[in-house]
Amino acid sequence: MDAPVLDRWQFGVTIVYHFLFVPLTIGMAWFVAGMQTAWHRTGKEHYLRMTRFFGKLFLINFAIGVVTGIVQEFQFGMNWSMYSRFVGSVFGAPLAIEALVAFFLESTFLGVWIFGWDRLSPRLHLAMIWIVAAGSTASAYFILAANSWMQHPVGYAIKDGRAEMNSLGEVLLQPLQITHFLHTIGASLVTAGLLVIAVSAYRLRGREDGDATLFRSAARGALWATAVAVVVVIGVGHYQAQILVKEQPMKMAAAEALYETKAPAPLSLLAIGPWEKRPERSEVDIAVPHGLSVLATGEWNGEIQGINDIEREYQRRYGPGEYTPIVGAIYWSWRVMLAIGFLVLLFSVAWLWFTRRRRWRWPRLFAWTAYAFLGLPFLANTAGWILTEMGRQPWIVQGLLRTHDAASPRVGESQVIATLTGFAALYGVLAAIMGWLMLRTIRNGPERPAPELTRQDALPPMVY
Repeated sequence: MDAPVLDRWQFGVTIVYHFLFVPLTIGMAWFVAGMQTAWHRTGKEHYLRMTRFFGKLFLINFAIGVVTGIVQEFQFGMNWSMYSRFVGSVFGAPLAIEALVAFFLESTFLGVWIFGWDRLSPRLHLAMIWIVAAGSTASAYFILAANSWMQHPVGYAIKDGRAEMNSLGEVLLQPLQITHFLHTIGASLVTAGLLVIAVSAYRLRGREDGDATLFRSAARGALWATAVAVVVVIGVGHYQAQILVKEQPMKMAAAEALYETKAPAPLSLLAIGPWEKRPERSEVDIAVPHGLSVLATGEWNGEIQGINDIEREYQRRYGPGEYTPIVGAIYWSWRVMLAIGFLVLLFSVAWLWFTRRRRWRWPRLFAWTAYAFLGLPFLANTAGWILTEMGRQPWIVQGLLRTHDAASPRVGESQVIATLTGFAALYGVLAAIMGWLMLRTIRNGPERPAPELTRQDALPPMVY
């Protein structure tokens, strides 16, 4: 492998690892804010214990996410200096806003929330966690704006061989960005919801004490939130596909293994082809007639461009080269995401039905299905990133800069291998530490404050 390929591996490994924590952080912030609001409005102790218990899980995840995210910023300058030089004036603006405004807001008020239990008024302390949730969501918005610009560059002009921004509004508000953001926030709520459900199922095993009320309430609330969020994710994903047909037709064609332009275009349910980067055919293809045309264009006989026609068009427009991504990776990433979305919807709706009117049927089955579904949103989030990033290859900025041309020219293979090995080892240690902290917190369960400490202005700061 040459250095640019190793650079891609390093960035891919670190960003996928980091993105395991990002959706959970965003989603858990909103869940904890909702739990504390319930306590503030009702005064019921189990909502207080719920807030502090799940708040600890949120803090552990937040800390690991911050540490793993720092690496991403440095890689732009170290491994991708030509990219940074070309798009720095555009790409740097949303990242600077995220760091100086959103992340500052999030981290500062998180500290106030942690240590403000016994120092702030109930309403002011509640406002802190809502600001934290808003800050984490704003951070996601600005980071996704930078990524959306890479997928569909707008609001720029090329001057002296560099892209320079001429409209911040276009960069921040383009349709692709809006759908990316809504899709990510919905996925974050699904991820956090399934964690709350799994933890609640674990803590509910054979319990009929005060903790049973706490975790049944947490599980029901998380089931409702998960069901609504996954519907949003599926709906927004539909509109994303319609945008991709116009802005990134090659990604959409690869996601459907559609080699020839068709009108109407079928929706592929299962395709199997030769084990190649760009197979010329599908040996098996089970499809729904007209399905892709209806979903992607809204028309019964809508035309969808095929891989071969797009490849020839790109070669005429951009010069000789290969513009088709790894079809198998894109095709199956798309389907993994879709399948998990509908499975999670079925899971949440089914258990809402079984637990209606406070009747908890089959608690052991609930626990085992909750454990089984816990890993699915992380797999779906990873599949989504693979589809988004690998689907636009060979471009690092769609239509403007190829990935191979964006790498740092003076960084060699041995240097990238050394840093990749170091990051992998460090991330392995961080994963072990996080796993130990999470399991210890879950096993210890929620703290039970003494009766005289149930007033918010008398609670001590959160400790582990």
